[in-house]
Amino acid sequence: MIIKKYAAIDVGSNAVRMLIANVIEEKGKDPKFKKSSLVRVPIRLGQDAFTSGEISEANITKMKDTMNAFRLLMKSYGVIKYMACATSALREAKNGDNVVKLIKEASKVNIEIIDGKKEAAIIASTDLKNFINQDTNYLYVDVGGGSTELTIFSNGRIIKSKSFKVGTVRLINKMDNEVKIWEKIKDWIKVNTKDLHKVIMIGSGGNINKIHKLSGKGVEKPLSYIFLNAQYHFFNAMSYSDRVSEIGLNPDRADVIIPALKIYLNAMKWSGAKKIYVPKIGLSDGMVKTLYYSDN
Repeated sequence: MIIKKYAAIDVGSNAVRMLIANVIEEKGKDPKFKKSSLVRVPIRLGQDAFTSGEISEANITKMKDTMNAFRLLMKSYGVIKYMACATSALREAKNGDNVVKLIKEASKVNIEIIDGKKEAAIIASTDLKNFINQDTNYLYVDVGGGSTELTIFSNGRIIKSKSFKVGTVRLINKMDNEVKIWEKIKDWIKVNTKDLHKVIMIGSGGNINKIHKLSGKGVEKPLSYIFLNAQYHFFNAMSYSDRVSEIGLNPDRADVIIPALKIYLNAMKWSGAKKIYVPKIGLSDGMVKTLYYSDN
C-alpha cells in the first residue's frame, strides 16, 4: 500500500480553504481519496473586488500570511504536490494578477486565476459521477461568493454548463444588475430543462453543506424544497447576531447563508426540482483528483 498526500488551495470570494487529502494506492484496486485535513480562513476578497474593484492592502497582507501558513502545513503533512486556484474575486479585481505575483514572492505559493469554465470542469472531475444515475436528469448548482456554476447532466453526461456572476458576497453588497442576472439565470434554466423529465438538483458550496449538516441527514438523503424554503424563512426572520450566537454559525457564514438559500431555491423552482442532494464535494476535491491523475 502506498499513500500519497496532495493539497488543494481554493481562493474564493468569501474564504480561502486548503484541503489536504490522502490518496491510497493498493495493487489491483482503484485509488481511494480520503480527506485528511481542511483549513478555512475567512478572508472576504469579494468584498473588495465587487465593491472597490481592487483587493485591499489589508487583505493582501492576510493572504500572504495565510499562504505562508499553508506552505508550512503542507511541509509538515508531507504533501508531494499542490494546486492553488483563485475564482471570481481575483478574476475580477483590477490588481488580481499583481496580488498573485506578490503572494508568490512572499510565500512561494503559486496561485492560478481560473475562469468559470475551468472551475466547472474541475468540479465535474470529482466523485459527482457516483451520485448520477444514467436514467435521471440533474441540475448541479455550485454557489460561491462571487459566482454560481450551473451544470445539467442527462443520460450520465454533461449537456450544458454555464457560470453566472451572482454569488453570496455580491448579493449582500446589493448588485446593480441583480434583477437582470436573475432573469438570465431563470431563462437559462427554463430553456435547458424544459425537455427534461423530473429534474433532481445537486448542490455544492459551504452554505448548502451547512444546511445539510444542520438537518441531521446522511449524505445519501436529499433535502426537500419545502425544508429548504422553511430554513430560508427561519434564518431570514433572525438577526445576524442571533444566527451567530443561537445557531452557532461562523460570523462570515451568518450573513451569506440567506442569499445562498435564495439561489438554491430559485434554481429548484425554475427547474421544477423537488429535492436537492448535497454530496459535499467541490472545487478542492476536483483539484486533488486533477493533481493525482496528471501524475498517473
